[in-house]
Amino acid sequence: MSVFREFIGFLCQALALLIFIRAILTWFPVSRRNPIVAFLDYVTEPFLFPLRRLIPRIGMIDITPMIAIIILLIIARII
Repeated sequence: MSVFREFIGFLCQALALLIFIRAILTWFPVSRRNPIVAFLDYVTEPFLFPLRRLIPRIGMIDITPMIAIIILLIIARII
């Protein structure tokens, strides 16, 4: 059971890192068709989309990635 917990913790931390990278890439003029950006969208969007429906934007700032990273790191610590 310990291996399972470590694996889930690792997945949470990896997803948090991917969300962070996706958020950083939005600061640069990178095409949405870029394979790296497309992969990051494909992997992270299933986690971010439900949060976007719950958390409104603050002006032009989307705080959903920050909230998602906090949630994922809390889950990784609890497990």
